[in-house]
Amino acid sequence: MIQLCLPFGSISNLVLAKKRNQALVEMADISYAQAAVNFYGQKAPIIRGHVIYVQFSNHDQLVTDAVASGSSSTAGGEDGQGVPLSASMLNLTDATTDEPRTVLRVIVENVVYAVSLDTLKQIFSRFGTVLKIVTFSKNGSFQALIQFPDALMAQAAKMALNGQNIYSGCNSMRVDYSKLPDLNVRFNNDKSYDYTNPLLPPGDGMSPALDHHHQSLAAAQNAMSQAMLSAKIMQPYSQILAYAPTASVPKVQIIHPSVLSGSSTLTTPGIIFTTAAAPPTTTVLLVSNLCEEKVTPDALFTLFGVYGDVVRVKIMFNKQDSALVQFADTIQAHTAMMNLDKLKLWGKLIKITPSKHVNVQMPKEGQPDAGLTKDYTNSPLHRFKKPHSKNYNNIFPPSTTLHLSNIPSTSKEKLVELFGKHGSVIGFKFFQKDCKMALLQMSSVEEAAIALIAMHNYQLAETCHLRVSFSKSSVIPQGQEVEQPTYDG
Repeated sequence: MIQLCLPFGSISNLVLAKKRNQALVEMADISYAQAAVNFYGQKAPIIRGHVIYVQFSNHDQLVTDAVASGSSSTAGGEDGQGVPLSASMLNLTDATTDEPRTVLRVIVENVVYAVSLDTLKQIFSRFGTVLKIVTFSKNGSFQALIQFPDALMAQAAKMALNGQNIYSGCNSMRVDYSKLPDLNVRFNNDKSYDYTNPLLPPGDGMSPALDHHHQSLAAAQNAMSQAMLSAKIMQPYSQILAYAPTASVPKVQIIHPSVLSGSSTLTTPGIIFTTAAAPPTTTVLLVSNLCEEKVTPDALFTLFGVYGDVVRVKIMFNKQDSALVQFADTIQAHTAMMNLDKLKLWGKLIKITPSKHVNVQMPKEGQPDAGLTKDYTNSPLHRFKKPHSKNYNNIFPPSTTLHLSNIPSTSKEKLVELFGKHGSVIGFKFFQKDCKMALLQMSSVEEAAIALIAMHNYQLAETCHLRVSFSKSSVIPQGQEVEQPTYDG
């Protein structure tokens, strides 16, 4: 109900009468209530398949003092029977006493999975255009500052997301207003980004390829935001937490009040038009535009396995430039899709979308398959099979730089020679504190992806297999120390 009414203005109080399937919502100003009633009178909203009717109540005000004192007072219902004041009655005054601001402070607690700028942007963009994000660590906790163009969008995000989990059971968010009126972003990198100015320099410690990835992403997102603003449409309040499938957020279909001023293009009641991609609700991804001559189940297992534990892979028998990739859970599938979609691989831009299949079927006995379907359920190469694996903290988009680990006593020249079979190696550096790890930079992201597929789990010694993943760093000049990440196994 908060999400339904908040676009029209601040909310003071709320009473839910679940047995009567009713709710009483007190707006902070009569004009807000009038706008909501007028709008929903013409375009009724739909929640969980039920049409919601919005009209004025007989009550001028909802009194919530009784709740605080533990009294059993009631607020009269529309039928005069009265609605008990209980935990279903919420006093929202405290949430709106501080004047809403455009900048939110987000503290993420119980962090199990790494939180990226892209993750935060996708979550908070459900409530409006995200202008800037700055992330940092303070008192041992991950924090972020997120700026919206107006306070109403920030208020909507705060009220809906405060106390919610980014991932099921972990990565809890505490959201409040920041005292800062504006964020001053100097660099566009994996720690901060100004989406209004995608041409800012990346600063130190970020590879050019990763910077290019963020600039391309920002350009696409800015174009989408401009298109949405020109149509006077705000992103939907449905599926607010893309990464929290267990969150109790109803799917509300709603048109933003800004279209009240007149857009004749939207005539269907309660429907929002948006270009924002919904997260997958399945563990299976459809991968298309692959190179038929080079793709194999093992190659897809290795590449997609950077972002989650791949359970099964099926290359289509009659259309071998397409494949199904099944993950252990939907979050891993979504992470892989967000990072690998439109990656150039073997000379072609691959396309990744959620599949309509709920799982990948193994071929029946006697059915022709030619080795195109493989099951990896019990593979020892899964990167995330350990609970709270450190590998979750080292998931990065494809880049020209690869992180190598589990290196035995071998020479730089040997490694450069091996990776050189898959492209041009333009940089190499062992970690100063641990020669079992190194950074190796290829001349393009495509070559790096192909090298990762070929060299991950490559046997360098009798009992030593190489581990390869994408890195956010670049091979920096000699004399500067490379930040050393930690990995499992």
